[in-house]
Amino acid sequence: MRSDKLILILLLLVFAGCKKLDQMPEDTATRDVLFDRTQGLELYSNSFYDVLPTAGDIIRGDAMADYSVRSQVPDFLVPGAFGPRQSDGWDWAKLRNINYFLENNKSSMVSESDRNHYNGLARFFRAWFYFDKVKRFGDVPWINKPFKVDDPALYSKRDARMLIMDSVRADLQFAANNIKTTLDKTGSLITKNTVWAFWSRVALFEGTFRKYHPADRYKGTETKWLEDAAIAAQKVMASGTFSLNMSGGTDMAYRQLFISETPVTTEVILSNVMNASLNVLNDANWWWTSATYGSRVSFSRNFVNTYLNIDGTPFTSHPGYQTMTFMEEVKGRDKRLQQTIRMGNYKRLNGGKQEAAPPVFSYTYTGYQPIKWALDDVYYDGGTRNTNSVCIIRYAEVLLNYAEARAELGLITDADWAMTVGALRRRAGITGNTDFLPTVVDPYLKSKYFPDIMSPVLPEIRRERGIELAFEGFRFYDIVRWHAGELMEMEWNGFYVPELDKAMDLNEDGVADVIFTQHVPADKDKIAGVTYVNVAPALAGGSVNPQQLSNGTYGELTWLKTAQRKWEEKHYLYPIPEKDLSKNNDLGQNPEW
Repeated sequence: MRSDKLILILLLLVFAGCKKLDQMPEDTATRDVLFDRTQGLELYSNSFYDVLPTAGDIIRGDAMADYSVRSQVPDFLVPGAFGPRQSDGWDWAKLRNINYFLENNKSSMVSESDRNHYNGLARFFRAWFYFDKVKRFGDVPWINKPFKVDDPALYSKRDARMLIMDSVRADLQFAANNIKTTLDKTGSLITKNTVWAFWSRVALFEGTFRKYHPADRYKGTETKWLEDAAIAAQKVMASGTFSLNMSGGTDMAYRQLFISETPVTTEVILSNVMNASLNVLNDANWWWTSATYGSRVSFSRNFVNTYLNIDGTPFTSHPGYQTMTFMEEVKGRDKRLQQTIRMGNYKRLNGGKQEAAPPVFSYTYTGYQPIKWALDDVYYDGGTRNTNSVCIIRYAEVLLNYAEARAELGLITDADWAMTVGALRRRAGITGNTDFLPTVVDPYLKSKYFPDIMSPVLPEIRRERGIELAFEGFRFYDIVRWHAGELMEMEWNGFYVPELDKAMDLNEDGVADVIFTQHVPADKDKIAGVTYVNVAPALAGGSVNPQQLSNGTYGELTWLKTAQRKWEEKHYLYPIPEKDLSKNNDLGQNPEW
């Protein structure tokens, strides 16, 4: 840590100049130019946005989640494969930039309200920076000034999580009180509502983390954070600025949020905005369709089972749901399912022609192939070509934060339910159970997901959160805060295959798509468009086949069944990286690492 900080300081002593703030030394007249005028403060504040997650960060954000079946088990979950030597993320450059601004933004030539506005932006981003660090490492050093090279605090110990989070709260309060911007039609700037929305995220995380993690130091401290989460979310809701996108109706309103080039700012509060003319693009299609570039992430069947029937009843209340084929099980479901995976009559453009696009087994291991971030044109499938903007915060999350906080506090009402979870389900075409709180615990959720939760309401909110925010980068840290890490060991299963060597027409267009077999024929290309998938117990040479059927010749697809995934208590925090710990032993290591 010590030498990293020294390098950081030497680099950032020249950080206060010019358009990108990296050209001139701080002891020149450039500092006055920046801090003595509002335009300079605005220019500098643009650099803070680097703290936000990139489009790629969000698109890939759920690559390690309980519902994500992928090409390989993440090293983090493989016993003995991950430790301090493999850990990373102990970087502080972006924080130094923010603290340098806060230390120098004191010029009397700028009005106090303008100074406080830009200080509010700086403190918002400092809160974001520290929230990311606390989620990852727990206790971290609290740094609120740009260090000098001889500052003894360079070698200080980590500060307690509770102190850090109290400081994050203070930063968010200052930002909420002082940021002037109230409306942003671009979806790319920080406004008061952005602060309140993010505060609801932070407070819900911290409140539930403290509630469900057993450390004595957290006892009795969760309530204030849960109250903050509800209050912050309610601020956004009461502003009247945002609403759920309904354009496109129940068949398309949800997916529009993820494929639109211009953020749907009726719902999207903050976004990574793409711009083809400026060559600001993302690689979502490449990552979500390539057999080699990405992690080939698909949903597990366990998770797909949580999507409700269109009438609001659990899918798993169907007799015989376990043996339904893909073609049967996707019908009559929550319409977010058809807007999240390939199913039904999903089509894509290919050379200007609409073509049927069922799940492709050169990509998916389970049959539940995602489309949420992918544009419906094969042109975008190779390289960084995507023009769709990627949302960072949206109103749906705020509604879910409010509902969960109120439920955790024991205060949720029918009215709360109707305007949050109920509203999201109505947008998805669900016709029942949207106006009143659930009164019965869903047996499937209890047995598969949340066995220790007695409330009938909380599992339903968690169900809703999983479905609504799927593949938006929330799931891993939801599992962390709920102290539900054992879900990361859940089997990687796919759709049900009733028998071998029988062609399956996955989109029921009269054309065969896939055949599961234990003996791939030499003339496997004879049937155009059909993929043969080998599910024999062993591959040529005798190695175990990673893809099989649960009952040998029939059953659910399984993937990497013999590969061990192990969650331990230590996994709720990442280890301090070895290279940083070796430079400052006073940091200490996280438990069991």
